[in-house]
Amino acid sequence: MKRSKLLFKLLPGLMMLALSINVSAQCETWEGSAQKGEAEDAHTIYRQALKTNDYAMAFENWQKAYAIAPAADGKRDFHYTDGIKIYLDKWKNETDADKKKEYVDMILKLQGEAINCLKTGGITLSCEGESDCYTKRMGYLQGRLAYDMFYTLNTPYSKTLEQLAGAVRNSGNDAEYIVFAPYANIVVYNFEKELITKEEARNIYEELNEIADFNIEKGDNLSASYEQAKQSMNATFSKIERDIFDCEFFKVKLRPDYDADPDNLEVIKQTLAILKGQGCEPGDPFYDELDMKWKKYAAAENAKIQADFEQNNPNVMAKKLYDQGDFKGAANKYQEAADGEADPSKKAGYLFSLASIEFRKLKQYSTARATAREAAKLRPGWGRPYMLIGDMYGSSARNCGDSWNQRLAILAAMDKYSYAKSIDPEQAADANSRLSKYRASMPAQDEGFMRGVKAGQSATVGCWIGETVKVRFN
Repeated sequence: MKRSKLLFKLLPGLMMLALSINVSAQCETWEGSAQKGEAEDAHTIYRQALKTNDYAMAFENWQKAYAIAPAADGKRDFHYTDGIKIYLDKWKNETDADKKKEYVDMILKLQGEAINCLKTGGITLSCEGESDCYTKRMGYLQGRLAYDMFYTLNTPYSKTLEQLAGAVRNSGNDAEYIVFAPYANIVVYNFEKELITKEEARNIYEELNEIADFNIEKGDNLSASYEQAKQSMNATFSKIERDIFDCEFFKVKLRPDYDADPDNLEVIKQTLAILKGQGCEPGDPFYDELDMKWKKYAAAENAKIQADFEQNNPNVMAKKLYDQGDFKGAANKYQEAADGEADPSKKAGYLFSLASIEFRKLKQYSTARATAREAAKLRPGWGRPYMLIGDMYGSSARNCGDSWNQRLAILAAMDKYSYAKSIDPEQAADANSRLSKYRASMPAQDEGFMRGVKAGQSATVGCWIGETVKVRFN
């Protein structure tokens, strides 16, 4: 039992010792090694072979140099980075899937060893003493590997994302522009697959753009490359930007385009629509400015559209004028509509509306009757125009002279109602209702007797009506 407890107490220390030995082995140099000369020769040969793209010779000698001294002379990480370069070439020229996986694993192993040696001081760089010397070198290596993982090795996004995150974390503003596109593509993919939150995606977006802006503002020979990479990256992020950003982001993003052309109605419309969609509300100065401009334009445009519509559709304008009480104007528009209509049935409808206004509102009885007759000719079997003429006769009967002639006018009205229902069954109910109403107003038999007129004889209605009717008595 005591021996077990002692082993338990010693276990953490033993693990740390094993880890330390492993790290030491990874970062072993040729300094003090009995094989120093052999390692240096192999190093020189493989480095020269790489310059001439002789990867076969380079690999053979790299293996010797790496096996003896993974960290070379302890002042450079070439054996790791050159090993990655060699295995990348082997991967590109390999067709066996298992071999390709083996090469990828080796590349990741070499990368991990390089990072560990930089972290633990196993390699002493020439920039020793400079601020963030080692972390920036780690970030550089991670960024370069991430680029190859994304574009060449097609490694799982999760592994590539680890390298990208490390590259940006360690390099800070020195992160290379080549990491922007891979990072943006993986973040967008992961967000769409709900593998990261919108807060995480937004933070990465903001971090990458800060790095890009810092390097663009430097104005050195890489500024243009950072500018181009930023535009490409943000084009990728645009696929999800409406899901991860709010009103404030889009106000900042869209303002420059608006300021560049503040009277461009398409820009105003699109900008306002996006702001509304992202939760911007009235009360915000930018929003209100856009909203006021758009409403002013929309009102003018709607008025123009309405005017054009009414110009091309006088029947619509006629109804509008009628509702406004401008009956003469409405009559003129219905006449215009009828004159411009080629379809007989539609033209008949416009003329009927015109006849109704001429009769009921303008009291132009003769004109209204002529218009109603014209409408009836254009639509055979339609009883409404005759119903309307009957109403004209009935309503004007009191103005047709003495009692006898007034009653003859009623007969003329009843004739029109009877004719209307005889050609158009749809008018039967209204026609019968009017006929029933007017029966009491038909001529009296004794008055006919006094005038020497018998039932069935023809008689002419006086006043404007001028119709000939067959006399019937109530």
